[in-house]
Amino acid sequence: MTMESTVRGAPLADEALGALTAGGFLREVCETNADREAMVFHAPSGEVVRLSYREVWDQAMTVARVLVARGVAKETRVGVLCTNRPEWIIAAYGIALAGGTCVALSTFAKRDELEYMLRVGDISLLFFERSIAKRDFADELTAICPDLATADGEMRSAALPYLRGAVCIDDGPAPAGAFESWSAFMQSPDRVPAAMVDAISAEVAPTDRGFVFFSSGSTAKPKAILHTHRAATIQCWRWRKIFNVDRDVRTWSANGLFWSGNYAMALGTTFAAGGCLVLQRYFDPGDALRLIEEERVSLPVAWPHQWAPLTEHPDYAGRDLSSLRYVGEISPLREHPTVDSDWQEPIYAYGNTETFTLSTVYPSGTPKALCEGTSGVPLPGNIIRIVDPLTGRVLPLGEAGEIAVKGPTMMLGYLRVAAEDTFDEEGFFRTGDGGFLDEQGRLHWQGRLNDIIKTGGANVSPLEIDAVLRDCPGVKLAATVGVPHDTLGELVVACVVTETGQSLDEGAVRGFVAERLSSFKVPRRVLFIAEADIELTSSNKVKTAPLRELASRRLEPAAA
Repeated sequence: MTMESTVRGAPLADEALGALTAGGFLREVCETNADREAMVFHAPSGEVVRLSYREVWDQAMTVARVLVARGVAKETRVGVLCTNRPEWIIAAYGIALAGGTCVALSTFAKRDELEYMLRVGDISLLFFERSIAKRDFADELTAICPDLATADGEMRSAALPYLRGAVCIDDGPAPAGAFESWSAFMQSPDRVPAAMVDAISAEVAPTDRGFVFFSSGSTAKPKAILHTHRAATIQCWRWRKIFNVDRDVRTWSANGLFWSGNYAMALGTTFAAGGCLVLQRYFDPGDALRLIEEERVSLPVAWPHQWAPLTEHPDYAGRDLSSLRYVGEISPLREHPTVDSDWQEPIYAYGNTETFTLSTVYPSGTPKALCEGTSGVPLPGNIIRIVDPLTGRVLPLGEAGEIAVKGPTMMLGYLRVAAEDTFDEEGFFRTGDGGFLDEQGRLHWQGRLNDIIKTGGANVSPLEIDAVLRDCPGVKLAATVGVPHDTLGELVVACVVTETGQSLDEGAVRGFVAERLSSFKVPRRVLFIAEADIELTSSNKVKTAPLRELASRRLEPAAA
């Protein structure tokens, strides 16, 4: 009898976890680690801010007491638009303790995107950092709401009718007008007693709406993904075990906490362990190297596209990075003369923002013979199945199709999108990713289904070509796309970034691939592009739509 492609993780009840609300999570880690250093922040002013877990708790409670006094109730949506700094974490947990829903907004969002996020999120109060790079978010908010006014201490604007207040996080005074400074907010005499926050927090359920994160997909506008408290906290508790770190972990990351991945991987791992989070507002390679050395960082949480700027920086060779313990073998940081690490990075994994990061994984320390070449096995409570992309029929074991997921960290849904347009009849989320399950219950991810290139009647996986191109001497990065073609349907085009100082030609690259893959998989064209031309999503996947457009434009002058 043919087995269906459905595999279940262990029962969730068998997994050792802590409190399953965000406020409960903070209370637990702060009580356990009260006097330990929780975070370090080197401010633009030069001041070094160090906060213990006790101080983080006290400040988050202050935020909650003021929010409740201002009318924030269960599941009131409060936005946070901020880089990696203590105020982000304090505000987010203060919102949770008050019973509200934290809406995490990307500082990379352009003005039109920001307006879209604020509108879809129905944000009633916004914490925002004023000056980020060359942007002034106070000016942008004023432009979005040209009719912004205050009445009875509350903001009013027909452009964003739910917005009632905005608190400006910055090193200077708040801008004039309807905005309030962070310091004024924190010193507000209008606050409820701490006992009232305790009572409110006790009534927050793990299944209540705790967070909204926005996806950063390859096409269309970002989707507002609504998550429960337990989805976030389950993954925070899990990531410490997935990374297999000890209590003394010191984690650096410059990736935004407004991405669920960094929230769980950096913040969640560190707090669950009782370690220290070394915050960098945004990625700057020279400053990152300085922070890693000075703050004795042991776990760097970075995306692969950040490795090259670190290793190519003039300060790299002279820095003492000997504190780094948790550096995986695929990271070039491991080759630094002062680094001695045999840690196994948990790269055998699969997940989405919709599942609050991972749904399958092999944790650090798993024997390579078991995990290599796979995307892991389901985490507790999860069900993974492979279905026919068109009919939804569950496919036989080993047959490739669309990955569908269900489990305790699954999103509640997308804001303003009906459930029946999001989940199938059995409650599974159809991911749009292709893959298969093997006889050992291991998932094998094969890439986005809509990225499959259909050329001359054959289906070609760009991931297969990219894997070969990565081994081609002189190739630093590669991404293959399909470009419309009159006779072939799609033309296979490899977009290549060369290593610094290396020279490659199209024929050499095509010849390298031709020795290793079938002729129909060999790129018809090879385009040499800049690294900046490859845009990534928040989950570090290549945005194929803009790359496909770039390739099409580059090929227009010449006949393919």
